[in-house]
Amino acid sequence: MCGIAGVFDWQRRIEPASLAVQCRAMTAAIAHRGPDGEGVWHDAAQGIALGHRRLAIQDLSVAGDQPMHSASGRWSIVFNGEIYTHLTERPALIAGGARFRGSSDTETILALVDAHGVEAALERLVGMFALALWDHQEEALWLVRDRLGVKPLYWAEVGGSILFASELRGLSVHPDCPRSVDPAAMALYFRFGAVPAPHTMWAGVGKLEAGSWLRISRDGRRRQGRYWDIRTIAAEGIRQPRLQPVDRLIEEAEALIQDAVACRLISDVPLGAFLSGGIDSSVVVAMMQRVAGQRVRSFAIGFDDPAANEAAHAEAVAAHLGTDHTTLMATESDAQRLVPQLPALLDEPLADPSILPTFLVSRLTRQHVTVALSGDGGDELFAGYDRHRLAQRLTTLRQRAGFAGPLLAPLVAGAAGFAGGQRDTLLKLSEVLALPGAHALYAWFVAQWKTTEAILPGVTAAPAAIDDPSLTFTGFAPAERMQLQDMLCYLPEVVLTKVDRASMAVALEAREPLLDHRLVAFAWQVPLAAKLRDGRGKWLLREVLYRHVPRTLVDRPKQGFSPPIGRWLAGPLRAWAEDLLSDQSLKAHPMLDAATARQAWQRFLSGRDQRPYAVWTLLVYLAWSRAPFGNPASLRTT
Repeated sequence: MCGIAGVFDWQRRIEPASLAVQCRAMTAAIAHRGPDGEGVWHDAAQGIALGHRRLAIQDLSVAGDQPMHSASGRWSIVFNGEIYTHLTERPALIAGGARFRGSSDTETILALVDAHGVEAALERLVGMFALALWDHQEEALWLVRDRLGVKPLYWAEVGGSILFASELRGLSVHPDCPRSVDPAAMALYFRFGAVPAPHTMWAGVGKLEAGSWLRISRDGRRRQGRYWDIRTIAAEGIRQPRLQPVDRLIEEAEALIQDAVACRLISDVPLGAFLSGGIDSSVVVAMMQRVAGQRVRSFAIGFDDPAANEAAHAEAVAAHLGTDHTTLMATESDAQRLVPQLPALLDEPLADPSILPTFLVSRLTRQHVTVALSGDGGDELFAGYDRHRLAQRLTTLRQRAGFAGPLLAPLVAGAAGFAGGQRDTLLKLSEVLALPGAHALYAWFVAQWKTTEAILPGVTAAPAAIDDPSLTFTGFAPAERMQLQDMLCYLPEVVLTKVDRASMAVALEAREPLLDHRLVAFAWQVPLAAKLRDGRGKWLLREVLYRHVPRTLVDRPKQGFSPPIGRWLAGPLRAWAEDLLSDQSLKAHPMLDAATARQAWQRFLSGRDQRPYAVWTLLVYLAWSRAPFGNPASLRTT
């Protein structure tokens, strides 16, 4: 796990002496991702410079240092991530004549590229990664991102040069990097609470999409492609479902999860796991404890608000599994200190408040280990979100309402005014009935602002992956359609971005075994009836867990991992929020409708709108825009 950056001056406009200097400055801006070492290599004649910040995980010797060069001399690489099965690739490579000087996965990648070429090598990689490969022979730069989008990679063309970095802040130090906010991307942010790839908050800066590559040739021509596509995997799984008995499905799922966990235990430094006590993290820790051969270290975060506190559940699961468990209780004081420093965590605004506990548990974990396994991905793969279950019911409701749905919507909304405790439920129902189609249902579920026109008048959002007109859902049930939309947008842009920024701020490597691409392919072949059953999601994953943990310890309503942000905003964070929403503050943002912004805040304070997420989305953007970048290293001890 590391940070990478680089410059490809294909027009040769940069003074040779400045090439390495620029790259070193970009690398230094992401030093928090790799505190164990720094490396910059450049070739002024070819106009290329590659930079690396190292978090040493495998092969701690100098043989693992980057940038690294292939044995053939054709390829140079900087690489962020882990290839978990790289040692199993080595026997065949050695038989083919490859020789290795160390045991790092970086060296294995280079040998695979030497032996098979870039695209064939990518298909063999099992892991999470963002990498840059320089082809000395063809004078071409390859930028690549892993299949599910676990690791980030930003890029921009600036004055005849291609810049790239693991975080937007890595590009920001370049004197010519664009810094103007893209209105269309800003509208995407208010829609999703994040800016989906290939867009970024800055006009002229791109974000590589999951499972894709970008090749820039010596004359600046760009070619893009995909080596893995979740849309294809999902469609193939739906067409060819596994129809064997459920007992066989449970056994197969357990074997795949165990293998995914086992291969992610490769490490030359101490490792542990996040444990919330929920289904996903519990199944990962159970498998980890089973295969590790020693007592696993697990870590949890709790809150002083009982409604948001899962610490006791995590402790009960840890006690049953026999892990060495540590819990940190977060308080309002922790929030007060951390929230104003969000720009130090986020290189782009991200409106998921669970980044706060994710950072706190990452900081706690990093005091003891360098690598932590997480349960991310279980909800997306096995239909675990409430919206997956509700999609089935709401689609049926809309079908029954038919063309009368839009006509009934205002009547139901009017009835909400007399419904007392059922007011919010009826308002939501009226909104669903008014939706124009099934595609809009997902956007309604995940939207932070139900219409961005209110807060950004006259601004049209850029197209997102889920808006792709070529995206079809032939044969998909409503819940499956929503799962795929989650994997295209919510998973990479919100969940994985949150975990990457929170963990890398403290130089902790987070690994997601449930997002092993082989397990992903299997999950899409599992019939929906083995995921949603008896009104609950993740049935198959639950059955795997029940083999290791009593169901009484984990069977409870889904709680999530969010802090009591509504109570905090109305209490200890109110002064921070009102400063951001002051007249003077909002005048600096002419694209925002100031009256709508203040009205949203007043509705929240009065209790008329008990959902704080629209307000939180606005506040995070305003905080980020004041100070787009802070120093993540400053958060390690605060």
